[in-house]
Amino acid sequence: MKYILVTGGVISGIGKGIIASSVGTILKSCGLHVTAIKIDPYINIDAGTFSPYEHGEVFVLDDGGEVDLDLGNYERFLDICLTRDNNLTTGKIYQSVINKERKGDYLGKTVQVVPHITDAIQEWVMKQAKISVDDDGVEPQICVIELGGTVGDIESMPFIEAFRQFQFKVKRENFCNIHVSLIPQPAATGEQKTKPTQNSVRELRGLGLSPDLVICVQDVSTVYRVPLLLEDQGVVSYFCQRLNLPIEMRPRKMLKRWKEIADRSDRLLERVSIALVGKYTKLADSYTSVIKALHHSALAINHKLEVKYVDSEDLELATLHDEAVKYHEAWQKLCSSQGVLVPGGFGVRGTEGKILAINWARKHNIPFLGVCLGMQLAVCEFARNVLGWEDANSTEFNPESKHPVVIDMPEHNPGQMGGTMRLGKRRTIFKSSLSVLRKLYGNVDYVDERHRHRFEVNPVLKHHFEKNGLQFVGQDVEGERMEVIEVEDHCYFVGVQYHPEFTSRPIKPSPPYFGLLLAAAGKLQSYLNKGCQLSPRDTYSSSSGSSSPDADICELKFPSLSGN
Repeated sequence: MKYILVTGGVISGIGKGIIASSVGTILKSCGLHVTAIKIDPYINIDAGTFSPYEHGEVFVLDDGGEVDLDLGNYERFLDICLTRDNNLTTGKIYQSVINKERKGDYLGKTVQVVPHITDAIQEWVMKQAKISVDDDGVEPQICVIELGGTVGDIESMPFIEAFRQFQFKVKRENFCNIHVSLIPQPAATGEQKTKPTQNSVRELRGLGLSPDLVICVQDVSTVYRVPLLLEDQGVVSYFCQRLNLPIEMRPRKMLKRWKEIADRSDRLLERVSIALVGKYTKLADSYTSVIKALHHSALAINHKLEVKYVDSEDLELATLHDEAVKYHEAWQKLCSSQGVLVPGGFGVRGTEGKILAINWARKHNIPFLGVCLGMQLAVCEFARNVLGWEDANSTEFNPESKHPVVIDMPEHNPGQMGGTMRLGKRRTIFKSSLSVLRKLYGNVDYVDERHRHRFEVNPVLKHHFEKNGLQFVGQDVEGERMEVIEVEDHCYFVGVQYHPEFTSRPIKPSPPYFGLLLAAAGKLQSYLNKGCQLSPRDTYSSSSGSSSPDADICELKFPSLSGN
């Protein structure tokens, strides 16, 4: 097993995740099996209880793990399936050590940061590095480890010390450290300054780690260029020599795919605009996977994506009275968009604005996709404006509603927030052969997608909606939970209880998002009439390769539907 540790200096959020993902990508393109671990030094057990404004979105894995958004980058770049233990936090380490101490595993010894915490970190990494993340079940050969935060942060010191010891435990030929840093260029001089990086490297070396590679970030036209830039600068040949990797220096199909994606991204001319109506729109990282899924779909149809962020509160009448300009600007963005997306979220703030946006999309035949809460609010909007239930709402927002069209699930534990939702990969059974979404998935009987919710559509009221044109075309295995909605006689009005963005990949766009982009670009009916085939100019070439070592991709592909 070879280990590549990625650390960061000067500032946080410098792009360690993209560098770690790109390094993994170029190594996987060489036929190696690669896994990834993200270390977050915060004391939280996981990311599940974070506000999106704290650390961006919460990414959900197949096993229900609520993890840092960087694991989403790893899965998208490497096309792998990670588990909750691939995200290591200070909270998890201390919890495991304290649990051992309570059981008496330390035989009365004084439990300390060194050696007990540092040993636990090393054991966790070595154990998790062996877990297969590919469909073929093969044990990984390379483990890329990203250490969150910045070198010098007090909370990351136990991890730095653990890896200082670790490099000697696994031997030099099996361990490599990449340090990602910043070269600022002050506007006053226009000259690049290396002093911050020098200081960062000196601090890292003072803590016992000497970087083998220092990567200084720069702006690129698209993140798909990063693996190509690293390849061009000889990173693969360096790893071959430094880690004694069994790599043949031959043309790599997977990188041809990345070049094709990057080139396509750079030369797009036609635009398609989507209004993203949410409550966390001030920080784009709050919707990272949603934005990536939209980009994947826009690339697939050869369109440049324009996302118009609309704060749902600004659409509400209260804003008209308080800040009229903001109100009219929000509605102008919404009305000028070719499609509307209402993503997931929690809490009552901004929900009435989202319902107004959904109502506008439904009445004006504008393509609409509602995800999780977005689907639930679409049901509320339909109940109010079509069924005439004026107080229809979710019990999350109005427990006294006479028409509770969305209710909390029986397994919801209101006394504890962390890890109490319906999480992870669940099966959705399609109930209608006429479903547009079913056709977009390839006319399958079922799909397996990732969930993260506490509330669900009230199944008792199902028949009221279906006889008025809102069909529940997808349900869970027991037929008790409503998973997919579609409105009849609309160009594209779809809601899904699951989060399809978490399984979207650059060359395998998520079908619900793909349908939204097709409809927004006016191509959906043509696509369906052709048997769900793209035109030749929109398909990726058969020589572009796939993310599985030595496999070919011959056409646009969608997420695995067999439960893998």
